[in-house]
Amino acid sequence: MRFRNIKKQQNKSKDKPKPKYIYARYVDRVKAFITDMFMIYAPILYVTAYLIMDGKDDFQSSELAPLLGVTIYGLIYAFLLSKFGQTPGKKAYEMKVVDAKTGKHIGFFKSIFRFIAFLFTATTLLGLFLPFYRKDRKGLHDLLTGTIVVVEKKPTSVI
Repeated sequence: MRFRNIKKQQNKSKDKPKPKYIYARYVDRVKAFITDMFMIYAPILYVTAYLIMDGKDDFQSSELAPLLGVTIYGLIYAFLLSKFGQTPGKKAYEMKVVDAKTGKHIGFFKSIFRFIAFLFTATTLLGLFLPFYRKDRKGLHDLLTGTIVVVEKKPTSVI
């Protein structure tokens, strides 16, 4: 009898705890990034090239114009992450960027650092393949900033 009780307790301890968050799929994160490029970055480049400068030739010959576009995009990206926890692309795929420890929105400066870390990650390509080897699907920029991208939980309503 005693052996059975010990065996039951061992089986209970082997149960895996449920994850605190539902991590966003990497494919959805890429789709959200592409959506953000079209919704935020493309209009910035268009305004810079055709309204501020004299056209695409001046834009292409300038070294400052692309830097200005990336800077404006980074500021908008950081504002949206700090205020709402998501960009339009992440909202379309029901994802949020939250702090890994607290589960709350990240601040503006942490959002800027996450964007700069993403630029570094994208240029090295090392960090972009990292989520394929991790259970929590964190990229290098997520590891550096202590953030995670989770699936947004929608409240269910009863009709």
